[in-house]
Amino acid sequence: MYDSILVPTDGSAPAETAVEHAIDLAADQDATVHALYVVDQTYPAVAKYDVVVEGMESEGEAALDAASAAGDRAGVPVERHLRRGVPHEVIVDAADDYGVDLVVMGTNGRTGLDRIVSTGSVTERVVRLSTVPVLAVGGAGEG
Repeated sequence: MYDSILVPTDGSAPAETAVEHAIDLAADQDATVHALYVVDQTYPAVAKYDVVVEGMESEGEAALDAASAAGDRAGVPVERHLRRGVPHEVIVDAADDYGVDLVVMGTNGRTGLDRIVSTGSVTERVVRLSTVPVLAVGGAGEG
């Protein structure tokens, strides 16, 4: 059913949960995982922008290292990708570019009023714009 799965990661707990689900699905389906970190370029310009970007790229490499290690433990091939841009746009484009069958993403666990008045998370935007199915993985205790 799935030959190729995209999992965006930022190293957060919800993203790590999504990575675990993507790896489990890939192991079951004999699929390849594409781990993607997006250096978010929607932040306003700052005086030391290059330093900020270098920091984000370092965080991205660490998140991709964790995804690769999870794949190694499960015997699942993981291709690493680091891109710059607007996260939801990059994720949707990457899904098309890599020809994936599924996108697996974590949710940030908003509850109560924050969930109602939200202008839309990255996951919500990807769900609306993606041409492939998106599996939104909530963490324990979300509701």
